[in-house]
Amino acid sequence: MAHRMRVPLLGAGFAAAFTAGLLAHHLVPAAGAQSGPPPLAPQIINLFSMTDEEIGSLAPNSDLRSRLLAATPDGTVSVQSGNVPRHYHADANEIQLILQGEGSFWLGDREVQVKPGDLIIIPRGTPHAGSRATTGRFRALAIKLPPQRAGDTVPAPAP
Repeated sequence: MAHRMRVPLLGAGFAAAFTAGLLAHHLVPAAGAQSGPPPLAPQIINLFSMTDEEIGSLAPNSDLRSRLLAATPDGTVSVQSGNVPRHYHADANEIQLILQGEGSFWLGDREVQVKPGDLIIIPRGTPHAGSRATTGRFRALAIKLPPQRAGDTVPAPAP
């Protein structure tokens, strides 16, 4: 008699587990890989009319404000205002278009003069920044290829 009772209880256990699995499939979202950046949206952004407050708050231990404008799996575009200490990126190339401000900019082992309209190509591993504005505050459009990962800003000693 005990053997006959086990078969129906075992069948009932499988039925309960199957039902629970069906419910879980509909109630619990499926786990997946992290989603990438949001899709690009058509827009026009006037970088010259942005205030520093609209660009963002100061980054810790720096004079830099930054606002991400566009992001794809292949690269990012940001507007930056101010200055950061000399550093390099081990995994990202950077391209900066100076929009505002004139002064000196460290690029590799040399200090160069930059002004609005200058395009600065910074291959990964190249120390840069440590700028000193002589006219106005630096503002630049910064493109990172591929997107800069967290922790990829490495302090660089002064030459």
